[in-house]
Amino acid sequence: MACLAYIEFIFECGVQLPGKNLAKLEIKDVSKYFEVVGRPSNSTFKSSRSSRSSHLTYPSRSSNPLPASSFSSSLEDESPDGLMAAVENVRLSIEEGQFVCFVGPSGCGKSTLLNIIAGLDKPTIGEVILNGRRVTEPGPDRIMVFQDNALFPWLKVIDNVQFGLKVAGVEKKKRHEISMHYLDMMQLTKFAEAYTYQLSGGMKQRVSLARALVMDPEILLMDEPFAALDSQTRDLLLVELQLIWAKTRKTILFVTHNISESVCLGDRVVVFTNRPGRVKKEVLIDYRRPRLTEDNNLYNYQRQVLDELKTEIKTSRKIEEM
Repeated sequence: MACLAYIEFIFECGVQLPGKNLAKLEIKDVSKYFEVVGRPSNSTFKSSRSSRSSHLTYPSRSSNPLPASSFSSSLEDESPDGLMAAVENVRLSIEEGQFVCFVGPSGCGKSTLLNIIAGLDKPTIGEVILNGRRVTEPGPDRIMVFQDNALFPWLKVIDNVQFGLKVAGVEKKKRHEISMHYLDMMQLTKFAEAYTYQLSGGMKQRVSLARALVMDPEILLMDEPFAALDSQTRDLLLVELQLIWAKTRKTILFVTHNISESVCLGDRVVVFTNRPGRVKKEVLIDYRRPRLTEDNNLYNYQRQVLDELKTEIKTSRKIEEM
């Protein structure tokens, strides 16, 4: 109870203190189509798109882009020229400082959408706008935290955390100070000189999160970062992540398959349909923080998300069995 009281105190103090870099994100009618290797294509349809596209997968934008419905065929997730739809007609507006979770059936395009926002991929149709600027490539204003922590095992913890700052040309003393600040936030200062292979899975993810935060990004993108962790470690990190969010007030997009995780973390939970992923419903989580997954008062929110997902999961399984 004393620990929970401390967390509540941190939220009361920190939630009103916005960070330096906050972000407003707009996802405008984004669709993404992939070419399926070995599948016969419709050359006539491809030809009709040639004036719009410099490449099969990445057409240039025009004032009147081809509507996503034009790609529909007898197979809902396949276009007439054999392209497979990952996400389709996704439109979202995310305010600065919001914590938004994406949930949906496996393979519905959640990670694809996150990659587009990160600038690691390009939409076939539509665009992503961050603080009035179109996203066209990766940048330090958007940092990704992956399920696989992607740390360098030959470097010490402190060197992993300050790696981005070093690449950016930040002076040695300054980058060390910044890195130690975030290691302290993650309760990892005692392990600064340890190698990452000496750490537990949960500690590695905290190092990965510290490495992302030192760059002071406008938006933090998290792709199932706790999926490979045991339940006890995951529950601990869910609380710690809420604390970090309260202190930094970063805009966070969090992809997960775990319904209780999404409700515990998110201000909003965006539920996606089966592939091609479209926004089916947004569930607003209007409940006090900090939140714990075992809080019975969160059950109704979890039920709302689950009810929306049921039909999509059933549809996904039927398609896999075909």
